[in-house]
Amino acid sequence: MKQALVDDTEDVSLDFGSEEELALRKARIRHPLATFFHLFFRVSAIVTYLFCDWFSNSFVACFVTILLLLSFDFWSVKNVTGRLLVGLRWWNQIDEDGKSHWVFEAKRVPTVSASTEAEARIFWLGLIVCPVIWTMFLFSTLFSLKLKWLALVIAGISLQTANLYGYIHCKLGGQKTINRVTSRLFGTADVPMRQNRRISQDGTEEHGKTGTR
Repeated sequence: MKQALVDDTEDVSLDFGSEEELALRKARIRHPLATFFHLFFRVSAIVTYLFCDWFSNSFVACFVTILLLLSFDFWSVKNVTGRLLVGLRWWNQIDEDGKSHWVFEAKRVPTVSASTEAEARIFWLGLIVCPVIWTMFLFSTLFSLKLKWLALVIAGISLQTANLYGYIHCKLGGQKTINRVTSRLFGTADVPMRQNRRISQDGTEEHGKTGTR
């Protein structure tokens, strides 16, 4: 008896797209300007804080300069570099009832302009290390009794820790928060429609009662 030959071979589809995407992610920095400004403002604020006495004897000028650098850093990291370098963003929005909601978004689908691994490392390294440095400044300010710098150091910790918390929240649970906020918004949007339906139903019932009378 002739035995039938069983073909054990399988058709394997070669996914060249994933290999090209992996090569792009391992490539060099694709957003050099955003990467530069991600570190420029926060590093400049730290350097100015350490060596401001060499540049100027005016406490007010040093205070204002460092505070401006911290403010520029907070805005650029929150609105620009986080979106470009790691595909994350967070913001606050107010619904129709006047309630404030925090939204944390993480990009799930990689695109052609996706960030590389080098950019992601630079982003998270700068985001984590700088708040630690400002925390060290806090203890040094307290131990050396330089209390005039205390408000500035607390501002630096607050601004940079806010971005760190926001992006960690985006990385860990951004999509759940978006779904929650979306359901709330749709829930509040359905309330007027439900009220209109109830009013129309009540009106038809009353009309039916008057007709029967």
